[in-house]
Amino acid sequence: MNQIDLSGRTAVITGAANGIGRACAERLVRSGARVSLWDINGEALAETVHALEAIGSADDIHAVTLDCADETAAGVAARATLDHFPLIDICIANAGIAGINKPVWEYTLAEWDRLIRVDLTSVFLTTRAFVPHMVDQGYGRIVIVSSIAGLEGAANNAAYSAAKAGAIGYTKALGKELATTGVLVNGVAPSGIDTPLLADITPEYLDAVVSKMPMSRLGRADESAALIAWLCSEDCSFSTGAIFDNSGGRAVY
Repeated sequence: MNQIDLSGRTAVITGAANGIGRACAERLVRSGARVSLWDINGEALAETVHALEAIGSADDIHAVTLDCADETAAGVAARATLDHFPLIDICIANAGIAGINKPVWEYTLAEWDRLIRVDLTSVFLTTRAFVPHMVDQGYGRIVIVSSIAGLEGAANNAAYSAAKAGAIGYTKALGKELATTGVLVNGVAPSGIDTPLLADITPEYLDAVVSKMPMSRLGRADESAALIAWLCSEDCSFSTGAIFDNSGGRAVY
């Protein structure tokens, strides 16, 4: 593993209990960062904290159990995090759920609303909570985890595609808004990463995903975390509002 120096930096990571979020937490802790881990699954979050304490100092690991798509809960979590770590340098907006595998006309409004809320509104609420703080200190790195579905659109997965496309547009807009502040905003667009999220999709859909990937395999969460860690670093200094490919060669732009 190539070392990325994040010593003295502090990161908030949403959806941190499993998958890409957990891999990011581990990578950042190994890189010297302090982390505040946000997730709705308290039991899994506690397990992640325990695992991280084996590789880093317990004083450098903070956790909050919440629904990141709830405005009140996100505000409370942000204040608790800033009370614990007064300076936040990095925000990785990763919280999300898998898509709904059925045609658009079979969706209920409740299903649509839940997907948009968890996969898009949570990004807005989390980043909004820390942007003023980062701007005031003149430095920040925000990374938004989107999906190849947001670039291409995925049949029978319209709500997920719409939410992830929204996250891409939000990344580009926020990156432009903050371009001269020292706060850089970038996104990643994974495809077929081997995480617990895959348990929520059908084997047929997963086979279709892998068939589109020139590398002909699922990605690993640590591969996503390696890219995200660089985007969180000072070495990433002249990219903002960009979406970085994490699709095993599937993306065409």
